[in-house]
Order: sequence, then structure tokens, then C-alpha cells
Amino acid sequence: MMLKKLITVFATLGLMGCETIDGGLLNLNPDPDAAPAVEAELAEESEMAAASDNEAPLPDEVAVPEEQVRGPGVIIAEAGVDDWVPVDPENTLYIDIPQGRIVVQLTPDLAQAHVKQVKQLAREGYYDGLNFYRVVQGFVAQGGDESGDRRIRTAAPFMQAEFDEPIPRGLAFTPLGNADGYADQVGFINGFPAGMSRRERKVWLAHCTGAFAFGRGNERDSAATEFYITLQPQRYLDRNLTVFGRVIWGMEHVQSITRGEPGNGGVIADATKWTPIRAFRVAADVPEQERLQLETFNTNTDLFRELLEARRNRPEAFFYYRPDFLDLCQMPLPVRMTPNG
Repeated sequence: MMLKKLITVFATLGLMGCETIDGGLLNLNPDPDAAPAVEAELAEESEMAAASDNEAPLPDEVAVPEEQVRGPGVIIAEAGVDDWVPVDPENTLYIDIPQGRIVVQLTPDLAQAHVKQVKQLAREGYYDGLNFYRVVQGFVAQGGDESGDRRIRTAAPFMQAEFDEPIPRGLAFTPLGNADGYADQVGFINGFPAGMSRRERKVWLAHCTGAFAFGRGNERDSAATEFYITLQPQRYLDRNLTVFGRVIWGMEHVQSITRGEPGNGGVIADATKWTPIRAFRVAADVPEQERLQLETFNTNTDLFRELLEARRNRPEAFFYYRPDFLDLCQMPLPVRMTPNG
């Protein structure tokens, strides 16, 4: 019964992004009586511009060479060994589907009850043989037990919500440096996009593309087993569900999962079209020779702060407009296979 509630809630959430806005038409034929005044203003502006063009340059004007700023690609390519952090196998999930392997990094800093829960479920084999059965275009790919019949053996039957938490002492937080509509401040916590309210002394992980979280019903503490991966940013879900991981490898496999029918809340009615979960394991439990040796960019360094600035105002010759702005979910976090790994 709880699972059906969860599906209903998520169906509603999925439709929230599909609003219709009735916009007005621009008046392309202004009042003819106003035309002389407009023409007069334009003529005056033209005369002023011509006069400005004929002015001699000021005597002390000198050409100032532009500062050489590295682009994001150059910064990443020239990063040193200390600018990369090996992925901890104990805090990594491997989700194997027919399309390939999805690698989910779990946070070591926040939502630790949820991290413990999903690892316990993985180790008891709960997800093996289950499916991605609800996939909403532009929203989420949801996996787990559609029937609600699978027994939980060792994990908790329900989870206490960890939507946001008190800011841990000594937490490494690198601010993005831009205003945000969903949080007083946003930035990165050891590679994870996050929001923070210093006024409330709270912090949480954000629903950017690839966020890994548990679904729930209307009840705050009703999450247990059903997980979802966001297909694109869903920031309005921040602080309403518990994010405790992110896809760092194989997101293209998530994006290739068969979508569900819009009129059915994204649930795929034909079970033969579900995407099977062939294996769902903690990476530490996989033989070392079968693991992917991955590294993520260190977000606690001066080099990462330089990367933020390069993304905020792209210095490459291709870009003519540089907005001096960076959105939290438009800051891709570099991941690479360990050299010689």
C-alpha cells in the first residue's frame, strides 16, 4: 500500500514540471500617432552617436592587454595528482543493467543512515532481479520492487528523513559564489553539489542531474527501499527528499532506460519493457580486478576555485557573451579513470 502511495506522490511531482503558461502577444504595430515622437527620439540618438564617434580619444588612453585566463578544459587537463581523489569502494554502488554499469558515489558526510540502509539492502541482495519500472522523461528513473512484496531481511522497514541536517563541525564546503533561488548559499561538499542555510545552520545535498535518493509517500519518514536517479535537475525537491549519492559514471546508461507512459505517472505498464537490475552491489564487495578505478576532482582546492571562475565567465574564444554567473547544476564535476588503473 505504501508503494502505491509513493508512486502516486511521485506521479504528482513529475507533473509539476509540466505547467502551461499563456503568454500575451507583443504589439508589433504601435499606435501611428506615436510614431513621430519615436522617430524624433531615434534621430536624436543617431546624432549623439555620430558626435561621439568624431570625438578624439583621451590623451591618457592606453590599450590594456586582456588577462590570460585558462579555460575549463585546460585547467582539468593540467591538474596534478593531488587534484584528484580516489573513489572509496566502501561508499560506492555498482548498479548493473543491460546497457552497462552505473556507478553511484555515496556521501561520506551527510545522510549516513540512508547510506547505511542502501548498503545493507545491497548486501542482502534486495535489489537483485528487480527493475527500473517507472521512468519519467525529464524527471527521474525509479527502481525497486513495483509489487511491494519483496521482503526486507536486515535493513530498516522505514527511514527517518534526512532532508537536511545541522552543519557538521569542520565540514569542507566550497561556495559556488553565486546567488541561488533554492538556498541561501550553494557550493560543493567533497564533490557533491549542496545547499546551505547558515541562518538555520542546516545543510543538504542538491537534486542536480544524477542525484541518487530514496522515494517516499506523503509521510515524512516513509522512505525505505525505492530509489530514484534524477534525469535532469529537480531543485524543487531539495529538502523534501533525502539525497545521499550521485551518479559519477554511466549516466548515459541511465538516460537510455526506456521511458514510461505519461498518463500512467511514468510507470511502464508492460513489464517486459522494464529495465532489469542484474546486480546491485557495494563496490568494496566486488573483486578488485573487476572494479572501476575512478577518481573525482578535488573540490577543496584553489584549482577547483579557478575552475569555478572559468565556468562562470568562459574565457575561450568561442564565447562572446560571458554572464558572470554560474548555476549549481551547470557545474559538471570531472571524473576520470585512474591513470594506469
